[in-house]
Amino acid sequence: MNGPFQTELTATTLPVELEALAPPPLLLPGERLDHYHALRQAIFADLAPRSAIEWLVAIDVVELSWEIQRYRLLRHRLLVTYRQKAVEAALRSIDMVGIAPEFEDEADYYVRQNALSWRLDPVATNEIETRLASYGFDHHSINTDVYIQAREVFALFEDLLNAAQARRLLLVREIKKHRFLA
Repeated sequence: MNGPFQTELTATTLPVELEALAPPPLLLPGERLDHYHALRQAIFADLAPRSAIEWLVAIDVVELSWEIQRYRLLRHRLLVTYRQKAVEAALRSIDMVGIAPEFEDEADYYVRQNALSWRLDPVATNEIETRLASYGFDHHSINTDVYIQAREVFALFEDLLNAAQARRLLLVREIKKHRFLA
C-alpha cells in the first residue's frame, strides 16, 4: 500500500504516478519558476522520499520552504518601505519647524519628494543622510523608527515565518518517524 515506489527516477524527481499530488506552484509577480524548481529539487534530494506518504510530506516541505523565503523577502521589502517613511519623518522634524500653517501642505509635499529621492537617487541619499546626521539622525535612530513604525506588520511576518518553520520542522520529523517505524 504505502511501500517504496519502484521507479527508475531519482529521489529528486517526483514519480509520474504522484504528479497529481503536487499542483503547479502559485507564484507571485517577481517570483521565478526556475528558483522554485531548484528549491524543490534540493529538498527532494535531501529528504529522498521513498513512499507516497513521504512524497506528500516532501511536497508540503517544499511549499512551506517557498513560503518562508517569500515571507523573508516581503518582510525585507516592508522594512525598506518603512525606512523611507522614517527618513520622511526625520526630514519633517527638521524641515517643518517654523513653517507657517499656510505653507505646511507645500512643505510636506517637498519633504515626501525628498524622501523619495533619498530612496531612488544615490547622490540625494548621501546628501540627505549627511544632513540628517548633522541633526543627530544616524542609521541607528532611523532603524529604530523603522521598527517602531513597522512593528505590527513586522510581528505579523514574524508569526507567519515562525508558524511555517514550525510546520516544516514537524513534517521533517514525520518523515524520520515514518522511516523509523517502517
